[in-house]
Amino acid sequence: MSPDHTHRVPIQRAVEVHHPTPLPPAVPVSAPVVPVQPGTVPAVASILLPDGRVVTGYAIDHPQPAPVAAKPAVSRTAVNVALGGIGFLAVCGGLLLLTSFIAALTAFISQLIILAAVIFGGWIAVQIFSPSGHKGGTTVHIRRAVFKRNHFHG
Repeated sequence: MSPDHTHRVPIQRAVEVHHPTPLPPAVPVSAPVVPVQPGTVPAVASILLPDGRVVTGYAIDHPQPAPVAAKPAVSRTAVNVALGGIGFLAVCGGLLLLTSFIAALTAFISQLIILAAVIFGGWIAVQIFSPSGHKGGTTVHIRRAVFKRNHFHG
């Protein structure tokens, strides 16, 4: 069951356009000249901008960050040698673990083979050296077969 698709006409809404209202130009005001003693900063400072506006505000003395001690440069070669040494040690450790694992696995498999040979050999020895004779089984009589004129006579 699918809904009926009908062509719908989009709803038309009235569009409102807003235009910003420009502010009247500011009349340049001449700031009072404050005498400044050399080496001191007044509490309030006024600045005359090139377009004629005056900005008045507090003068802030920006603190300078403490100089950072220069770190000695480490050559790229030294870094590469150090990283190579770390990588070499990691590879050697991994190879040592791998060879140890292979040696342990080989010893385990050889012990399993020896155990199987001992158990199977013991079973064969019991079968051969058991004091009781034949306990049943199949008896096969072998007689001499004769071939005469390419025919088997058994």
